[in-house]
Amino acid sequence: MKPIRNSAKAVIIHNGSVLLTKNKDVSGLFYLFPGGGQEKGEELKDAVVRECMEELGAEVEVGELLTVREYIGCHHEFAEWDGDVHQVEFYFSCRLLDPAQSFAHAPNPDELQIGVEWVNLRDLPHKRVFPHALSKHLNREKRPPFYLGDIF
Repeated sequence: MKPIRNSAKAVIIHNGSVLLTKNKDVSGLFYLFPGGGQEKGEELKDAVVRECMEELGAEVEVGELLTVREYIGCHHEFAEWDGDVHQVEFYFSCRLLDPAQSFAHAPNPDELQIGVEWVNLRDLPHKRVFPHALSKHLNREKRPPFYLGDIF
């Protein structure tokens, strides 16, 4: 069994859209919040900054912690290959330091990442976004519950 892993994620909302990484697998396109694993000796906020630079090629200012989600792989649709993963994900409100940023080059994208896309918040329910339940909370006027647990 793998150890529990911390992951720091960015929620970047601007003009009614959220910035997500665009990915492709055998089932088609899917979207993720930019971010990834915390490294030993690294604060969560620093992990968000590093991951956004790697996946977006953009500098961000990290704001407040919005929500915490757990991913327990054996409970999800990817259990066949992800069943031994247990990850605690920390979602931070972030803003781009340069809102006119072009995302032509991400220096270290994830393996399945093919780009970056602004997705209108109204369109999120119709997209393959992980975690999908968090995208539902972003459409609300009030912030999501602080602890979401092992949501899908």
